[in-house]
Amino acid sequence: MNEIKFHKVCRINELRENEGRRFIVPASDGSDDEVEIALFKAEGEIYALSNICPHQHTALIYDGFIEDGCVVCPAHGWKFDLKTGNQPTGRKGLDVYPIKIEKDEIMVAAHSKKFYW
Repeated sequence: MNEIKFHKVCRINELRENEGRRFIVPASDGSDDEVEIALFKAEGEIYALSNICPHQHTALIYDGFIEDGCVVCPAHGWKFDLKTGNQPTGRKGLDVYPIKIEKDEIMVAAHSKKFYW
């Protein structure tokens, strides 16, 4: 079984409460792919999600605003739960990625994903 590989993204103090940041990280699955993620700090918790909105395929999730535990895409207003990536309707929305904190460093394991749109 392959161990999940985490990659350093930034320090905790580089994130502002209720604001997102965009990062491109190596895929954790051993492929040569890179993954575009949106990293958020909300109510003291850190969340890592795909930065690509499935609606119009815009890479703007990091620029969304936080409302009721969701990030709202700035392009068209779609909402995604920070913990699950799902839309409030229950429909799947964004991939979420595991994180861990080591000595104030945020580490993310983001799997590669092929888009077919």
